Amino acid sequence: MKFAMKVAMALGLGLSLAVAAPTSIAALQPGAKAPDFTLTAAQGGKEFSLSLKQTLRGGPVVLYFFPAAFTPGCTVEAHLFAESNNRFNQLGARVIGVTAGNIDRVAEFSRSECRDKFAVAADPGAKVAAKYDATMQRPDGTMLSNRTSYVIAPNGTILLSYTDNKPQAHVEKTMAAVRAWNAKRR
Repeated sequence: MKFAMKVAMALGLGLSLAVAAPTSIAALQPGAKAPDFTLTAAQGGKEFSLSLKQTLRGGPVVLYFFPAAFTPGCTVEAHLFAESNNRFNQLGARVIGVTAGNIDRVAEFSRSECRDKFAVAADPGAKVAAKYDATMQRPDGTMLSNRTSYVIAPNGTILLSYTDNKPQAHVEKTMAAVRAWNAKRR
């Protein structure tokens, strides 16, 4: 009886670990090649076509996926990235936010919550998010982007991948990765 109980507990623990994915690891790991994309984006409320490949020509990119514009966590995250945007720029990096939710409000979100500081791209159907393994499914079956951040080197190599539902650590983690990249170049 004791043996059966131990086996059941071990199987239960293993199953719970398999179901509860780590919150600090995204599927595309450092060293992988970042999938290229072109999306409609907005900065300061003005729409334009955003190409990752073209943006990488200017230096590293902090690419962060978020579920939906104007939700509490996504608003906090946008504010945090906006407050840190000048520091990212001083390090040669550009911030890009991408969402599969509320894509009709991206221009407004870029102006109000991102404070005109960085581009926010609309990802209809979460197609780009899927390439980055940064998706989650709503109960109604709709795919959204989950809260995952990447730092991508100018050559397209992923330097950092970080997934966590809490928005607070994303800026800290991505800033550290950009600083590390700059330090290696010296």
